[in-house]
Amino acid sequence: MRTKHYTWHKVSEAEAALAWNENAMAVVHVENKEIGIARHEGLLYGFALKCPHAGGPLNEGYIDPLGNVVCPLHRYKFNIKNGRNSSGEGYHLKTYPVESRTDGIFVGIEDKSLFGWF
Repeated sequence: MRTKHYTWHKVSEAEAALAWNENAMAVVHVENKEIGIARHEGLLYGFALKCPHAGGPLNEGYIDPLGNVVCPLHRYKFNIKNGRNSSGEGYHLKTYPVESRTDGIFVGIEDKSLFGWF
């Protein structure tokens, strides 16, 4: 199995500096991608901002008590940890690792280049 390698991008000086919305989600921009960030059970998670079903803006949805990102359009649910569709429709949400470090909040973008493992 191939080990994933990431390029880490600083998105904020601190968690408190992120622009959180009323649903406790923040939106950051990394490499021309809009990424949602949310906290669940004390950890930060990153995910694609558009629902893979119909492109709904997931930052306008919410995180349910089980740790699912819920789309505001059709209520499709995606596990915040791995992107699996937990409401049974078969879609998959792209997820991104997020790290809170002493020098800021970082989002990892998988390096998919041919020689990214060097």
